[in-house]
Amino acid sequence: MPCYTVTVSTGTQWFAGTDSYIYITLVGTEGCSEKTLLDKPLYNDFERGAVDSYDIKVAENLGEIVFVSIEKRKYWVQDDWYCRHITVKTPSGDYLDFPCYRWVPDEKEVVLRDGRARLPQDDKTRLVKQHRRKELETRQKMYRWREWQPGFPMSIDANTHKELPRDIQFDSEKGVDFTLNYTKAIENLYINRFMHMFQSSWNDFADFERIFVRISNTISEYVMQHWQEDFMFGYQFLNGCNPVIIQKCTQLPAKFPVTHEMVEFCLERDLTLEEEIKAGNVYIADYDLMENITPNGTDSCTLQYLAAPICLLYKNTQNKVLPIAIQLEQSPGEDSPIFLPSDSKCDWMLAKIWVRSSDFHIHQTVTHLLRTHLISEVFGIALFRQLPAVHPVYKLVLPHVRFTIAINTKAREELICECGLFDKANGTGGGGHVELVQKAMKTFTYQSLVFPEAIRARGMDSQEELPYYFYRDDGNKVWEVVKSFVGDIVKIYYKSDEVVQEDEEIQAFAKDVCSFGMQDLDYCGFPKSLQNREQLIEYLTVIIFTASAHHAAVNFGQYDWCSWIPNSPPTMRKPPPTKKGVATIQDIIESLPDRGRSCWHLGAVWALSQFQENELFLGMYPDEHFIEKPVKEAMETFRKKLAEVSLLIKARNEGKKLPYYYLSPDRVPNSVAV
Repeated sequence: MPCYTVTVSTGTQWFAGTDSYIYITLVGTEGCSEKTLLDKPLYNDFERGAVDSYDIKVAENLGEIVFVSIEKRKYWVQDDWYCRHITVKTPSGDYLDFPCYRWVPDEKEVVLRDGRARLPQDDKTRLVKQHRRKELETRQKMYRWREWQPGFPMSIDANTHKELPRDIQFDSEKGVDFTLNYTKAIENLYINRFMHMFQSSWNDFADFERIFVRISNTISEYVMQHWQEDFMFGYQFLNGCNPVIIQKCTQLPAKFPVTHEMVEFCLERDLTLEEEIKAGNVYIADYDLMENITPNGTDSCTLQYLAAPICLLYKNTQNKVLPIAIQLEQSPGEDSPIFLPSDSKCDWMLAKIWVRSSDFHIHQTVTHLLRTHLISEVFGIALFRQLPAVHPVYKLVLPHVRFTIAINTKAREELICECGLFDKANGTGGGGHVELVQKAMKTFTYQSLVFPEAIRARGMDSQEELPYYFYRDDGNKVWEVVKSFVGDIVKIYYKSDEVVQEDEEIQAFAKDVCSFGMQDLDYCGFPKSLQNREQLIEYLTVIIFTASAHHAAVNFGQYDWCSWIPNSPPTMRKPPPTKKGVATIQDIIESLPDRGRSCWHLGAVWALSQFQENELFLGMYPDEHFIEKPVKEAMETFRKKLAEVSLLIKARNEGKKLPYYYLSPDRVPNSVAV
């Protein structure tokens, strides 16, 4: 009798093993085996990390194995089982790999195809076409779109993490409990004694050091020492955790009437302000999105305030970018003066603090939440809805949406919901953060996710003009490496542009992203179809780069740049100044967050800056969804190129007091998971 040897690999996560009954059926082109019980309960098979082998004897050869069907029936209690993959050795000695990498729940059948990636047009028989269609129909019932807030990108239809499909939940929900993590961070930072001291102001700037964890030779310590200096203020526009706001100023807006006489003493080239602008030496940061955003009103004992500043910056002869004028509102006027470096120390310091606070709000809500978390969730939901597990793009993108829907669901459950943790310390809490996302969505475009195009659109692409814009330089390197890898994969499966056009599943994926995920907004520019290989390569590069590199660039520097409270205040307790010559140090201290809010903020930026346990960084693909040799060779080339970029960044950072490492590939996680 022909004998097939089946080897089953169980996951290494906690609770991945099972004591349940596991049945398997082999389906071939010439017939199928009987449903076979592989193990009886309590026989110690299918334990966490186990690899178990079984012989299945059949009356006749089954031909080419098309499917492996797994079924689990509980023995005593429900204990979901995580199956990594199954290998089948045929009577002729050939080995066939069937990737699974999913949870097998009780009383459910999971049907696997072998690991070769196939486009829909590659499947010819009714049986495999039917399986492909049924898989998507099942997934579309599980992964449903829902609008969490009007005007937001669509999200998953789930109120809590526990309601999510098991395959996209965190292995341990405890590890992503925001309340627990923030409280732990506060305890680890030894600041819990201040945690409930709301309404209690600090005494002076030095007093903030009581909650500042001083780690020598780090960016956070350097920020604490130099935060009042103009060069540090300007540097953060280039290489801080929100390096996407600054843009070249080609013409001063009418709403910001800075004159040459105001800033003449700041200019170093014997040129007028207008001539400096024409020479490309002037930059602008406009926080117009902040205008009319409702400040946090959840605490009746503490009034909180927001501003919508505009900041003019000048590149001096040493190529340092320095602030030369700040207006704290969008409309000029008697009560909206333009603050200058020549003003009193307190006036200028307070104006800069207001810019930094506004930058914090835009960073958290727009740059970070909207433009990495929420958009990656859109890509993830569409992926599960429109691409079956056998599709090469599903295999390629899946590691880059790992845990993204889960972390966003936890955030909606605990962090950014009504009365969530975001309300505790943030000036845009209580609904302002929702208004900001809604407002930012009106100008959010697909092209702004294409990294080189986004840099060019802001006039920041010249390395000669701005030699110290490391976010741009490192981002371009990583973008090109990711794009090259994606191109290698796409060209393996799509031999021509016509193959892209004929792939009905990839077309449905793009349409789902635009028509449902982005709610078919006319101005968003997300493609509804993909017409050629070049367009597909760019689209997939956007997905992977946004989830990995761009999220890393704007997330993991939060403790570095935001832990020194005066450098990045999460809220302000006094309104923006409307007159010059009035501000005092005491006014500034009383404007900054109180002790309780400072502690919550510090706990948050610490927790958000930590990598996940067992983090998978860019290029790490331990789950072997692909089995084809050309793909594995492309992956190896990808890893080598990423390692080269990491070495270049390490060499550049050598000896620097302000190293820039957020886009070093060895520090870039594969997906948005924190």
